[in-house]
Amino acid sequence: MLGRIFTEQFAFSASDSVVVIGLGRFGGAVAQSLMRLGHDVMGIDQKEDLVQFWGDRLTHAVQADSTNENIMLQLGVADFSHAIVAIGSNLSASLMTLMVLTELGIKDIWIKAQTPEHGQLAQRIGAHHVIFPEADMGARVAHLITGRLMDFIEFEDGFAIAKIHAPPGTHNQALAESHVRSRYGVTVVGVKRANEDFQHALPETRILPADILIVSGPTKKIELFAAGEKKKR
Repeated sequence: MLGRIFTEQFAFSASDSVVVIGLGRFGGAVAQSLMRLGHDVMGIDQKEDLVQFWGDRLTHAVQADSTNENIMLQLGVADFSHAIVAIGSNLSASLMTLMVLTELGIKDIWIKAQTPEHGQLAQRIGAHHVIFPEADMGARVAHLITGRLMDFIEFEDGFAIAKIHAPPGTHNQALAESHVRSRYGVTVVGVKRANEDFQHALPETRILPADILIVSGPTKKIELFAAGEKKKR
């Protein structure tokens, strides 16, 4: 699930190649998801058993020391469009690997951070994106448990896209009549009705009580909308 969340939020161009360093639970899930999306993926890990496991599941899987710049050069890591440092609890190896990638000139580096301090150090060294997968997953699960949101993707700036049950304030009205954007501060992107195809939302789109809505906007405002509460001024 963590890997799917990452690839949902941060889509790469279809032809991009990606190197994933650290093939543990998170790194392996991300690498597998990227493969399913059609990317060429090289996985690197120091553990032989992990490399053997992923050997026939990725484009390439290599047992190597990612903190050694010469080895990374020999592997052709500098030619990759994106690098993801998914090393687990070894802070030193994570940051040293990041340093190597910056020296190799990788233009898009992502790093998994365990703590805010880890993330701050990574940004200072040269990471372009810092992700906190456990925290992201915790927020996602919390939203799902409340029952207000059926699915949920949050981006770095507090903007989100969510799938929700149509709130009572929208029932049996066209979107232009319920004034969703002005009352709640969110945008209804699309509507899914039972036994019908997904439809993009228009001002004249009429919402029925059993409809499923795809909405976008600031996370807090989506939460209020899903709960049937007006935005706070």
